Amino acid sequence: MEKEHNTPKIPMVKLGTQGLEVSKLGFGCMGLSGGYGSPVPDQVGVSIIKHAFDMGVTFFDTSDMYGPHTNEILLGKALKQLPREKIQLATKFGIENFPGNDMTVNGKPEYARACCEASLERLGVDYIDLYYQHRIDKNTPIEETIGELKKLVEEGKVKYIGLSEASPDTIRRAHAVHPISAVQMEWSLWTRDIEEEIVPLCRELGIGIVPYSPIGRGFFGGKAILESVPANSVLNLHPRFIRENLEKNKTLYARVEKLATKNHCTPAQLALAWVLHQGVDVVPIPGTTKIKNLEDNISSLKVRLTEEDLEEVRNAVSAEEVAGERAFGFARSFTWQNVKTTPVPAGKTSA
Repeated sequence: MEKEHNTPKIPMVKLGTQGLEVSKLGFGCMGLSGGYGSPVPDQVGVSIIKHAFDMGVTFFDTSDMYGPHTNEILLGKALKQLPREKIQLATKFGIENFPGNDMTVNGKPEYARACCEASLERLGVDYIDLYYQHRIDKNTPIEETIGELKKLVEEGKVKYIGLSEASPDTIRRAHAVHPISAVQMEWSLWTRDIEEEIVPLCRELGIGIVPYSPIGRGFFGGKAILESVPANSVLNLHPRFIRENLEKNKTLYARVEKLATKNHCTPAQLALAWVLHQGVDVVPIPGTTKIKNLEDNISSLKVRLTEEDLEEVRNAVSAEEVAGERAFGFARSFTWQNVKTTPVPAGKTSA
């Protein structure tokens, strides 16, 4: 089933200290079901997932809210044609819906369990390797949510637990109930706000880091600069892609493009390589709907950067110069800086 390709073998790394091993580069499946453009036909999506596996990617990321639901179904179709025991499957729960421009998040134990059961059915699997709480519910103590996920681990339905966009306090509290294996956060050349608190905390606790949008939502791949943003793309609502901010951010792209030439790679490969070089415990999950981009992303593993190179790339994109906030307006109140879960009521145990 596995094929030979003239690409670097993707090494397996430990994601955290709980035993989960994944390919050093993962694949974010979200875009296959739309969001950044039109969804691809199922047969195309399946072929892309299979091609990623053939090239050494074993870590696949989805969520019940992508589609919604259709992305898990698509990945499930691909999994039927792949060896399940060689796949590390990650999915998420917690984002209930998007009424208008708002977002509803639910971390209640009964909701977590119902979501897990539904995801298992859509994916057509007996267990989920890594189950994340996608966003944090401010009104449900994190101890109650993780207590239920712990039960799902004990029942064999989930192997490892993760959090996404969680504050340092939430991560500590969750980890005290059951070990957290991975934290998924936005991390890229133009989004580095996790470096001061989140990254050191994860390393203190032995938690792996999974950067989403490691190419800046496609910006460093030339999205909105070399190629236009599709009319149906959610990027048209993103602060960094709106007209005046985009014009300012083009300067950053030009600098990265110049450094990419110096390092004999594309700007997207340089941006991804920079993230890959942040540590052995860092596993980015770029997504794409194009085979060429997939292969280019995997080839970023061949880009070798010295400490001087890394510093030069970092300095080319300073946080002060990035125009626009990193989060969509409807999701801003659920970024890690803005979420704190309510404490466990006095006298009540969490698990």
